[in-house]
Amino acid sequence: MHMDEVKIIDFEEVDLQDATVIAGFPSIGLVSTIAANYLIDALNLRQIGSVNSPQFPALSVVHTGEPLSPVRIYAGEHNSGGKIAVFVSEFKPKPNLINAISDAIMKWATDKHCKLLISPEGMVVEGKGVEEEQTAEAYAIGSTERARNMLTSKKIAQFKNGIIAGVSGVLLNRGKQCSFDVVSILAEAHPNYPDARAAAAAINVMGLIMDVEINVTPLYEESERIERQLQKFHKQAKPMVSATQSPQPGMYG
Repeated sequence: MHMDEVKIIDFEEVDLQDATVIAGFPSIGLVSTIAANYLIDALNLRQIGSVNSPQFPALSVVHTGEPLSPVRIYAGEHNSGGKIAVFVSEFKPKPNLINAISDAIMKWATDKHCKLLISPEGMVVEGKGVEEEQTAEAYAIGSTERARNMLTSKKIAQFKNGIIAGVSGVLLNRGKQCSFDVVSILAEAHPNYPDARAAAAAINVMGLIMDVEINVTPLYEESERIERQLQKFHKQAKPMVSATQSPQPGMYG
């Protein structure tokens, strides 16, 4: 396996035709990771695969006594009957892996005949004290005219000008190139700590897009506990990542 290669491993064959795929890779405020994990728990999704690369952190994420890969895939159905798959990672990919990860996700989604790919992101708004807000604003951008018309029909505010970096930015470009519907959701987030309120704003937009009722009240209520938990995980994992890889990969945006 080449050092820059990214491989998706399916644990089981799952019918994901017309499914919505969520790409949850860490960004500003850990918006993507918090939102993806919340969806996995709220919709009771099960793990169906993992993503591997020689450049991923050499460690196992242990949750409720089960060893988990740094990047995982979950799937199931939401309460409106539609199919959903979620990629989730607690680790920010190295810059040289972003194109390979994005291409692997796009190929996987098209091979499975999925219909839509959503990538939530955190966004810092200049001059606005996000930490003083009780709620966060969220915007969206679609890769195709079809996706943008859908956002308009659902009265979702659209992102007009700026730069979207990382996995979300590459997925938007890939979606445009192959006429696949990709939507990036940008939620106003604090850059210095995990922002559960921003994740809740992103989930609300995802719910509108998928026509699904997702109760984010627990996320608002438990935002401080979630933020403390992720900060603790960050501190625990960072020395292990430093010891097993050189140079150290970025974590948590």
